[in-house]
Amino acid sequence: MTAVEQRFREFKMPDVGEGLTEAEILKWLVAPGDTVTDGQVVCEVETAKAAVELPIPFDGVVHELHFGEGTTVDVGTAIISVDTDPGAGAAPEAAAAPEPAAEAPAQEEAEPEGRQANLVGYGAAPSSTKRRPRKGRPGRQRPAAEAAPAPAQPAPAAPARPEPGPELNGHTGTARPLAKPPVRKLAKDLGIDLATITPTGPGGIITREDVHAAVEAPAAAPEPVAPAAGARERRAPVKGVRKATAQAMVDSAFTAPHVTEFITVDVTRTMKLVADLKQDPELAGLRVNPLLLVAKALLVAIKRNPDVNASWDEEHQEIVYKDYVNLGIAAATPRGLIVPNIKDAHDKTLPELAAALGDLVSTAREGKTSPAAMTGGTVTITNVGVFGIDTGTPILNPGESAILAFGAVKLQPWVHKGEVKPRQVTTLALSFDHRLVDGELGSKVLADVAAILERPKRLITWG
Repeated sequence: MTAVEQRFREFKMPDVGEGLTEAEILKWLVAPGDTVTDGQVVCEVETAKAAVELPIPFDGVVHELHFGEGTTVDVGTAIISVDTDPGAGAAPEAAAAPEPAAEAPAQEEAEPEGRQANLVGYGAAPSSTKRRPRKGRPGRQRPAAEAAPAPAQPAPAAPARPEPGPELNGHTGTARPLAKPPVRKLAKDLGIDLATITPTGPGGIITREDVHAAVEAPAAAPEPVAPAAGARERRAPVKGVRKATAQAMVDSAFTAPHVTEFITVDVTRTMKLVADLKQDPELAGLRVNPLLLVAKALLVAIKRNPDVNASWDEEHQEIVYKDYVNLGIAAATPRGLIVPNIKDAHDKTLPELAAALGDLVSTAREGKTSPAAMTGGTVTITNVGVFGIDTGTPILNPGESAILAFGAVKLQPWVHKGEVKPRQVTTLALSFDHRLVDGELGSKVLADVAAILERPKRLITWG
């Protein structure tokens, strides 16, 4: 490795360990010229599961941000370069404007020495074995026949880079467009010829934005047409959390045979209990609302009917019964619907459950939910009542056995103790995987939840 390569280090988009292949850069927290330290967060990115912060694993001065905000970048692609020895003087031209070898696959790029960043820590330091230098790699010294003699005094500033011509990356002949391997793949997938794209990247490199612009560009010399209905429409790319949610819901709907049952219940006593709990000193400062008691009621119902808490193993043709409950709570966020879960919710007291529920909701609203918080769920609650909706037919999260929809609580005429009176009423809907849960078991779970909400004192005797 040359001194230049040791000095200018690249930080690559990390693999979050959840099988994701790309992430969108939401916001840069640094700019070229800023000093960064090991562990400092340099940007926020959004994966298909959540928005996360990326810390950089070395010290130095930011040399270049390779992608702009709003750009989707493949895992393993360098997103920022850092000058780890800024006192060494001006950067050589090759380091200031790196050009990837257009004909070399991405796998051939040597990994930077030191640790590789990921979201849960850093990998082990690489071995001392060095890879064979790749021909034409940016920052390598030119062959002796082409190299300029070493100056006796400090070298002047490098001249401006000429426009790319027919000789690129050391290859003579017909010019080949410059683009990084992920960009080439994107163009191939979209059916775009790189030779037809006008590059805007440094040194004449074609960027992702250039490819997308080519896709969206109108055809040459279009025929005049009257304004169409499309002028009143908006289009937005499906990506990030919404893309992952859509795929998960499609997979679930067409994999697990859904059954949904409904029950309408008088929750007047539960609403009174919520009001009393808000005055309880033990719950001071905690999130106390009807959803808290619905969650507790569902946990008690699962305790009484444990076989509902299971998953289907298609590969081994087995039902996996779980002795723990990771309770998912569907949360609407600006980036779309996410379902983080409360780990080991079955073991939590009411104050502990209230604290966990408050943390889950506030973290989701801030867009800080980690990917780990959205994996491993067993059953879920979706609170459609906050939108004034009576109920719905919720779709199971993949790998889960049941999902409970909690509808709006409304004052309605209700027969109570032989008389029609105004009571606070809600409708519950329970969807379950009919491969795992038969009608009897599903009905028992839903009936138990309803019975507890109708007479919440049962929490004491049943819980």
